[in-house]
Amino acid sequence: MTTQDARQSAPATERNRQPILDVLLKVLPKSGTVLEIASGTGEHAIYFASQLRNVMWLPTDVSPQARASIVAWTEHYGCQNVYPPLELDAKEPVWVLEQETTTQLLNNSPIVAIVNINMIHISPWSACLGLMAGANRILPVGGILYLYGPFKQGGEHTAPSNAAFDEYLRSQNPEWGVRNLDDVIAVAQTQHLVLKQIYEMPANNLSVVFERK
Repeated sequence: MTTQDARQSAPATERNRQPILDVLLKVLPKSGTVLEIASGTGEHAIYFASQLRNVMWLPTDVSPQARASIVAWTEHYGCQNVYPPLELDAKEPVWVLEQETTTQLLNNSPIVAIVNINMIHISPWSACLGLMAGANRILPVGGILYLYGPFKQGGEHTAPSNAAFDEYLRSQNPEWGVRNLDDVIAVAQTQHLVLKQIYEMPANNLSVVFERK
């Protein structure tokens, strides 16, 4: 199998990548390394890195198939500002990039932001807790945590399609489901992450931006 054979594709990526990029251009620092948690196929990583030339992009995923896809897409487009993907599970109390060998890799371009797209509803709540704790440990003061996906607001779904999606997710795994944004914000606050901005996105999704205080 060649690396190109390992390329995976997620149809939603092509639909949402430009609206997400429009927000990232507003909120991300202009230089440094952006850590992406749960990069999936790698299509987002490649697209964003190609448009954000002054930052380094560090993709991660717990799945070996996803990491192989990230490598294949990176090689396909010849992206020079994308690091090789790391195996990372957000639930872990210490992330691999906190180990000395990895921190040395990032000495010249420290992590200034974390991007997490469509993860916390397709994972147990412990993944959201781990994500917030990791952001608190890793981000500098003023660092940005960016979340994208569907959320309940005030405990209620914002659209019938989100309610149906939530029911589907819970049928797949009872630990999954569309999260209540108030709960996510409350957890973030316990980890010194302050809500900075909420952006309405297409298809009843939100971009939620936190800043490390």
